[in-house]
Amino acid sequence: MLGMITVGVEVLGSRWPSLADWSIPYPPAPKTGGDRITLRTLIGRIVSEEVEAFRRRQRDARFIRVLTERQIEEGARRGKVDPGGRDREQKVDEEHAIAAALQAFVDGLYLVFIDDEQQHELDHEVFLNPESRVRFVRLTMLAGG
Repeated sequence: MLGMITVGVEVLGSRWPSLADWSIPYPPAPKTGGDRITLRTLIGRIVSEEVEAFRRRQRDARFIRVLTERQIEEGARRGKVDPGGRDREQKVDEEHAIAAALQAFVDGLYLVFIDDEQQHELDHEVFLNPESRVRFVRLTMLAGG
């Protein structure tokens, strides 16, 4: 069984909680001890996975669902009860999304940590294993600086 890499996001300086962690499949052809890929490739893979997940959520939102009492209560607790039935297809250019994510890293808008080790170079090889944790830390710029 292939492992899953856990991906997390934190937003420094935000009053709102960060996103819930999610998982992506372990990168290509795992070998004993893990794979080496570049940070650029890893970010691209994560963005691609998220673009596909966004497209799936859009497809799923088209259908009207009958909600259970528990789903209604959970939705109310989160501030949104969503029975679906929307057809708001937004086009997402995957290559553009990857390029924007890579440029944001270069511009210092977020940091990347792999298994608690900060990554500094896009073209530097990174070591991953099936239980790795990738954490993105988005930095918030101060106003008036």
